[in-house]
Amino acid sequence: MSPLTRSRMTVTEVGEFLRDPPAGFSVETLGSDHRVHSDDDTNLVLIDDFQFCSGKITFQNSLGRKVKMRNLWECTRVRQSLLSKRIYLLVTSCDQNPSVTKKETKDLKVGMQYVVSLDGRNPFLKWQMERGLDRTISSVAGESYWVDIDIVEALETWTAEQQLPGDAMKTKPVWRDASFTLKYESDALFDFPHWFGFSKRTFKLRVT
Repeated sequence: MSPLTRSRMTVTEVGEFLRDPPAGFSVETLGSDHRVHSDDDTNLVLIDDFQFCSGKITFQNSLGRKVKMRNLWECTRVRQSLLSKRIYLLVTSCDQNPSVTKKETKDLKVGMQYVVSLDGRNPFLKWQMERGLDRTISSVAGESYWVDIDIVEALETWTAEQQLPGDAMKTKPVWRDASFTLKYESDALFDFPHWFGFSKRTFKLRVT
């Protein structure tokens, strides 16, 4: 990857991440399980506990893939973290048969698991998140919302950059779980848009 793209996003296979954790992380081995510790001042981890081939992986102090916020203070804190820290997310690549269509997802074969990191401090990514949040959240105080932040397009760009000359026919993976969710439920009794699903919104992040 180019230095610019690398500064915005990194993609690391889970086994490699455990063997050689990046700055701000340390890994504690407990039998066949692993407990991952991180520096909360610089990293925002959004990874649920999951089962890896060697055992269970737990990221300490992770907010999880679905971040639930109960008041304006928590909304402000999460927003500031997204725009000032490096964000970590677990994604899965699936192998796709060339004949498989979008409607035939049952034929997808689960492949590798990766830890993806996005630099929320990077001006380009920060601008996208600020604009996306402003457009999808109209009123935190009186309206519930559910915002999915999708990074599939960013991963597809990364995949394309990994292909060397002569690999044009290489099968492209299908990325799963490549998003995280901010979920806020207000105390408003008559929040009809939320009841009917109109407050569920999505915006996508790009790295180029």
